[in-house]
Amino acid sequence: MRILRLARVRRSLGVAAVVAAIGVVVGGAAAVHATVRPAPLDYRIVTLDNGLTVILSEDHSTPIVHLQLWYHVGSKNEPPGRTGFAHLFEHLMFKGSHNVRSDEHLTLISRVGGDGNAYTTEDVTVYFETVPAQYLPLVLWLEADRMATLRISEAALASEREVVKEERRWRYESEPFGLMSEIIYDHAFTTHPYRHTTIGSMEDIEAASIEDVQDFFDTYYVPENATLTLVGDFDSDEALQMVEHYFGRVPKASKPVPRAIPREPAPTGERRLTVAADNWPLPAVVVAHPITYDGHPDAYPLHILSKILSDGASARIPRRVVYERRLAVQAFGDQNIIEDPNLFYAVGLVQPGRSPDEVADALIAELDRLKAEPPHDDELQRAKNQFARDYVIGRITNQQKAAHLAHAAVIHDDITTADAEFDIFMSITKADVQRVARTYFRDDNRLVLTIMPRMPRGPRSFFGGGGGAR
Repeated sequence: MRILRLARVRRSLGVAAVVAAIGVVVGGAAAVHATVRPAPLDYRIVTLDNGLTVILSEDHSTPIVHLQLWYHVGSKNEPPGRTGFAHLFEHLMFKGSHNVRSDEHLTLISRVGGDGNAYTTEDVTVYFETVPAQYLPLVLWLEADRMATLRISEAALASEREVVKEERRWRYESEPFGLMSEIIYDHAFTTHPYRHTTIGSMEDIEAASIEDVQDFFDTYYVPENATLTLVGDFDSDEALQMVEHYFGRVPKASKPVPRAIPREPAPTGERRLTVAADNWPLPAVVVAHPITYDGHPDAYPLHILSKILSDGASARIPRRVVYERRLAVQAFGDQNIIEDPNLFYAVGLVQPGRSPDEVADALIAELDRLKAEPPHDDELQRAKNQFARDYVIGRITNQQKAAHLAHAAVIHDDITTADAEFDIFMSITKADVQRVARTYFRDDNRLVLTIMPRMPRGPRSFFGGGGGAR
């Protein structure tokens, strides 16, 4: 077992390198009032002999404990033809293990006054529980039992396959504009698995076999691919003994966890595409640019740039495109800064009577304006205030603290960033924001995607039904 106070530095970019790259010194963040800066998190990080990473952070303010178990596997780890596997497996993890019956996991937790759930992203799958502090052994036992002895049956697979298919229909296909992310990423990416969304395709979900599912579990649901984070009312030495008791017996993986992910080739010029989509009430225009990964020095000013462009009704994109020029009924921007390089995209839902080309030109103009001139002082301060707000209120609960620590350890591979990023953000300058706008918002890497409502195939009745035989 190894006990570490400082973690590895991801891709040779530690906090000091990040600060240097944006041209500031962390100590120069003295402009941030001492009462604003959140208190640092107190933690220990331990690696068990089987490879499991354990993070312990005591908080005795309330008699509860929160557990998060992060498996470093998400939709980007799915092979072609097996999209949706990570999310499908999230469901299967509640279908029973050697000592726990199907669907009994959350029942046992709710009986002691706790709650729990799980979620899947492109990069990780996360399971979490909050319980009264005296029931920490219960949740440790539950998580260790299904890590070591999950039961995967044909019946459970068939049942959860239908649940996931219905979730896709309900959350994506039946929602107006529900497939927007799927359409954007399918056209923005050609090679990297970020091209497909976490929910996966109906065809791949239907094709999932029991052998495929078992192999996915054996490959990724192993101790060396997992990070266990505990935050709450416990003694760290005692909690670590319990963790070793329950998880120390889980065997190491029989093979290395695969980490090779296809890299997306750099764009070679602007692309303009028009596609049609079902359940699409209004034309939409998307202007997208590839950006860097979470933890890269440029990621920090990109976060601030995104807030200047799109955080709130007074941000540049909605103010100019919706309220001043009345080109769109809604317009926004979004930066998806995650483990591998991803996208910034701006979206406008075209106002009836206006054209998609007008909206595209307006969105591009707002991105170009940041390249031509830096943001105003008040814009930069507003963005920093928004970040400080989000950062401070996002570290209040045990669950939020656990998420910060786990994200730093898993995605950054450097747990010290859980505290160090605040000063980095507060030290970003107008020149930093303009520099990343010029770096990433280039004409030669721009995608302009127009998504039009698909025309009905036959006459429509007054009640919306399609004409012809069904």
